[in-house]
Amino acid sequence: MRVSTSWVQQQSVGSMMDRQSDLSDLNTQLSTGKRINQPSDDPVGAARALDLSHLTADTAQYQRNITSANARLGLEDQSLSNITNVLGRVRTLLLQAANGSQSDDTRGDIAAEMVQLRQQLLGQANGKDGQGDYIFAGNRTGTEPFASQNGVSYLGDNGQRMVAAGAGLQVATGDPGSAVFVDIPTGNGTFAISANPANTGTAVAGSSSVSNPNASPAAWDGGSYSIVFTAANAYEVRDGGGAVLDSGSYDATDGGSITFRGAQVAFSGAPAVGDTFALGASAKQDVFTTLGNIITTLRTSNGGGAQMQNNINTQFANLDRAIDNITRTRGMVGARMNALDQQSGLNDDLTLQYKSALSDVQDVNYYDAVSQLGAQTTALQAAQQTFTKIQGSKLFDYLR
Repeated sequence: MRVSTSWVQQQSVGSMMDRQSDLSDLNTQLSTGKRINQPSDDPVGAARALDLSHLTADTAQYQRNITSANARLGLEDQSLSNITNVLGRVRTLLLQAANGSQSDDTRGDIAAEMVQLRQQLLGQANGKDGQGDYIFAGNRTGTEPFASQNGVSYLGDNGQRMVAAGAGLQVATGDPGSAVFVDIPTGNGTFAISANPANTGTAVAGSSSVSNPNASPAAWDGGSYSIVFTAANAYEVRDGGGAVLDSGSYDATDGGSITFRGAQVAFSGAPAVGDTFALGASAKQDVFTTLGNIITTLRTSNGGGAQMQNNINTQFANLDRAIDNITRTRGMVGARMNALDQQSGLNDDLTLQYKSALSDVQDVNYYDAVSQLGAQTTALQAAQQTFTKIQGSKLFDYLR
């Protein structure tokens, strides 16, 4: 095999260039702290590093979503707390108004305070979050949810804003005003009872409940019925068509409960013959209407009798349903915030795992890199020295 001088030079130069390239790569790794600085350094490792970078970025976004969601839910919880206080004050005032010692004037004073409380409630229902979005407007966050014109109307929708708090985890960041303030069942939540305005006796319907929904022979079916007092000490239960379903005696002195089809209603006072109380399935009534009805009742002139007491008791039950609904909503808000806190902790753990895995894939091992740097430097110097010796060697020098 014939070895030419040019071939030897090319081989030597190529060897030195390879050593210089290796040194350049090591210098880049040491300066950046990364073993993979371009995909060609390690195609498989680069793909894995890209996946881990995406997972880390996604988790960081989840954490930002959780921070934003917690802030919004915190504002909702504060609003609901304020609303609970307002409704609690309304309940206290209603208890005072139900006292037989009240006069039309004092009940009017109570009603005047309730007007202000109703305005406070409306203000809380139209509250905004830190970004200027309405909290209780559903997905229509730019629209004031409750408008006070000829009553209070809901202008939002029934949607809930959701955020991604983790892979596959969506959490609601609010509740629509329709669910919080509007769609509230009347009465005891199952049925409601109301007195006929034409009643002339002093009978008053008190607390009611479904004591036995599976009563035999007929269970509560959500129908419409009436309790008719046929005498001061006797009653009949009739269906919507007037058919008598049940009858019994009533003690006008001690009062008592009337039970049929699992439904139970407590009465007090002395009924007049023909006094009637309607009983039917609960409907939906917004809390603003409930407060409006309370104010109207308290402003009734020549009040204080059985009819006013029946109206107060009816609205009392509706008010308690509204308070229960607010309390239940606050419970759901608290549950969401707890879920977000737990997910935040999980996201922190995942972030550490992703970063550790990413470091293992792409970060340089400084001890190995420095060791390789010394070896590569020695190799380059050896190649340079070898080239110098070969370059200076000539046949004529040998012949001499």
